Amino acid sequence: MRVIVVGAGQVGSNIAESLDDEHDVVVIDTNPEKVESITYSHDVLAIEGDGTSIETLEQAGIENAGLVIASTDVDETNVVICGAAKAVGTPFTIARVKKTNLLRTWEHSSGAFGVDFMVCTNLQTAETIVRIAGLPGAHDVDTFARGLVSMAEFEVATGSPIAGETVSEADRYASLTFAALLRGDDVIVPTGDTVIDEGDAVVVIGSEESVRAFADSLTPEPSLEDVNEIVIVGGGEIGYQTARLFEEERLKLRLVERDPERARKLAEMLPETLVLQSDATDIDFLVREHVDESDLVVATLESDEKNLLVSLLAKQIGAERTIGVVEAGEYVDLFETVGIDVGVNPRLVTAEEITRFTREQQTENVAMLESDRAEVLEIEVDRDSLLFERRIDDVMAQLPSGIVIGAITRDEELITPRGETVVELGDHVVLFVDTNVLNEVTASL
Repeated sequence: MRVIVVGAGQVGSNIAESLDDEHDVVVIDTNPEKVESITYSHDVLAIEGDGTSIETLEQAGIENAGLVIASTDVDETNVVICGAAKAVGTPFTIARVKKTNLLRTWEHSSGAFGVDFMVCTNLQTAETIVRIAGLPGAHDVDTFARGLVSMAEFEVATGSPIAGETVSEADRYASLTFAALLRGDDVIVPTGDTVIDEGDAVVVIGSEESVRAFADSLTPEPSLEDVNEIVIVGGGEIGYQTARLFEEERLKLRLVERDPERARKLAEMLPETLVLQSDATDIDFLVREHVDESDLVVATLESDEKNLLVSLLAKQIGAERTIGVVEAGEYVDLFETVGIDVGVNPRLVTAEEITRFTREQQTENVAMLESDRAEVLEIEVDRDSLLFERRIDDVMAQLPSGIVIGAITRDEELITPRGETVVELGDHVVLFVDTNVLNEVTASL
């Protein structure tokens, strides 16, 4: 299938990379440096041009395109791109937007703007923050099989109770699978004898109860049920959406916004949130407002540097945990090293959501890990699947290394997979897959 991606930034580049092995991908951007860069780094055709232009779309082969993804940084441009694509072709169109009101308008207007699917970066980021906040110590969290299966990634910190243990020693939960260890640049599919080292990232898949119990064993940090105080710093759209979602969980919230007019508006929109008008980079204010007693501080200011500063100040005065928005994806690891407990990159969150709609038809859900070094997939088993009516150990013998079957759901019940487990028609299977073997695995399953 021909896929046209308009916008060669972090979102567009991630999407192009996930598709270039299976599809004929064309990337359009107005920036000649980005066009040159993606030409050398990805197996795609890169075109310098304006994606809203019919001529540029025709040059990219719009008449044969099955999918157009508009992923520039300007909402209105992305909407126009989708409309232009529909005017001269019949592709499925996906638009990335930041403004939640555009998403709501699209949701209430069938076929509005010529957009078939819309992804709202600000809302997706807020939802990611709330998911991570609900699981202490987690760096990434996602759910599969209508919430029956959870996936989470945890860093094994210095002094962690599982550091130095083998996987079989650390696996004390009936419905939990240790899917992988991410060690440096290596993706390790563990056996029972694999030793877990400090600094590893551990990826586990299982029931929500088992994943939460595992999280509780790693860290004393409170889960959402135990949180008494959350402080959100920054009243932009991400901060507002995060507060709104926390309000739905009936949590005690304070939100700090510097601009007086915006603070008044937020106070009206968030009736269960105490809105404070002040500069949260002022340590005297943080001390005076007892931010040190907070269980969680979420930094959603307009710059990465300010989010890092707020997180550092909050940790310095005694806040339990910090989550910060990091717009520059290359800074996430650095910021997590020096001051933010968890960094959330809106562009990667958006790319992940769009990727779910670009997989083969049988793929139900996708989560990308560590900048797409690995993925967790959910598939529904049909009669053409290699898994159909076969034991897991027989199937695994035919697949490359780098894959773990983490969970199976059948008739709304969770099955913890073992070698002798037989997979049946209609089962939902959640798999961890190293991206190096992703295409081979998805083609077989």
